[in-house]
Amino acid sequence: MKIQFLGGAGEVTGSKHLITTQKGKKILLDCGSFQGKGLETDRMNRNPGIDPAEIDHIILTHAHIDHSGLIPFFYKNGFRGSVVCTHATRDLCSIMLSDSGFIQEHDTQWFNKKRARQGLPLVEPLYTQKDAIACMELFIGVATSRKFNIDSNIRLKFTNTGHMLGSAAVTLEITENDKTTRIAYTGDIGRPKHYLLLSPNPFPQCDYLITESTYGNRLHQDRKGAEETLLQVVQHTCVEKKGKLIIPSFAIGRTQEIVFVLNNFYNEGRLPRIPVYVDSPLAVNATEIFRMHLTELNTEVQHVLENDPDPFGFNTLHYIKDVEASKALNDSKQPCIIISASGMMEAGRIKHHLANSIDNPKNSVLVVGYCSPSTLGARIIERKSIISIFGKEHQLNAEVFQIDAFSGHGDYEEMKSYLQCQDKKTVKKVFLVHGDPLASLAYQKVLKDDGFTNVMIPQAGEVVELI
Repeated sequence: MKIQFLGGAGEVTGSKHLITTQKGKKILLDCGSFQGKGLETDRMNRNPGIDPAEIDHIILTHAHIDHSGLIPFFYKNGFRGSVVCTHATRDLCSIMLSDSGFIQEHDTQWFNKKRARQGLPLVEPLYTQKDAIACMELFIGVATSRKFNIDSNIRLKFTNTGHMLGSAAVTLEITENDKTTRIAYTGDIGRPKHYLLLSPNPFPQCDYLITESTYGNRLHQDRKGAEETLLQVVQHTCVEKKGKLIIPSFAIGRTQEIVFVLNNFYNEGRLPRIPVYVDSPLAVNATEIFRMHLTELNTEVQHVLENDPDPFGFNTLHYIKDVEASKALNDSKQPCIIISASGMMEAGRIKHHLANSIDNPKNSVLVVGYCSPSTLGARIIERKSIISIFGKEHQLNAEVFQIDAFSGHGDYEEMKSYLQCQDKKTVKKVFLVHGDPLASLAYQKVLKDDGFTNVMIPQAGEVVELI
């Protein structure tokens, strides 16, 4: 049996890890898109390193596009196996992949206009919305903490990781020649205390462990302090400066967290009476799915529900789907909060809001999540004086604030604590993925100092034989 690390090795996007059994069965752990690499992104996504038609099963840890975004592309290119995930992940993928297909078509249409002017041949989108909708027929929803037999020799169990709604580590038990090998893949690991989600659960003992290292060299800010910082930034920007507070946010998870915290401030009478806009059709649809899965959220949410029937809605909050209503926000001079996707600021309506706001010192940008080094978000965090958006240069005069306590990823102490459910002497090898090189190297030392003896950082495309 062998594992090949096709994506998410040495970086934080494109997660794809291929298990090939001795009998030739091919199981892909996640099927994510690469993101934030400009034109190189498209080339990498079109060349995944495996013929999609050869894959028997995709095991999906959660719905984020850097873990699920290539499933429609695989479907388009012949994949007809099963996609096994939790029920909530399936529900979220039904809207996220469709939205991604729409973006692929829209971006390709814009790109082809540019190529046509240059006399270059046109290109096809990576996949279409139709492909994204069609691939959903392959999804199989499985309850967490229940064992599921893929076939007579392979079974799995999902356990909650608290990273996003539906996220789960997967433990595979693969039997070959009367020997069972246990492979655990954590996907992305959440924080022990989350605004909405249940805390991560221990996962079964494994022989081989594939785990993330996103924040392998960082510790997060205290959660309560982060809430107060958010309120202070709102007060400073919208009341004192009378400007707009732009919050780039992932449509799934992060947006609902921010809304939940603002809802609590509103209920306490502490939120200034200014309009709050969630300007993302995907975030609007995702919030409805959160409302469908309220029983899967934590005790803090359940407590709020005792007195507030909708933890994702208050009188000054407005959800926007309509394009014209979105454009009207750019013309408005009224102080407000605009929460819009995408979180790394590489796509979506947030780019328009930034282009129309960052030159004004009255406005502020509040970054509440991780941004890959090559993204627009990273350049804004670095406070580059000139920011290019849609090919046009803008002076960055707006204030930039950052809160990392809203991160869906645990820091290195939280990730290390999560792995304490494992007998370190039993784990033959740990593979660190989903992290930039410096973070992975730092976390490798953390785990070795903690007692894991064989901790490896695989390279992209590397193949490792499992003994």
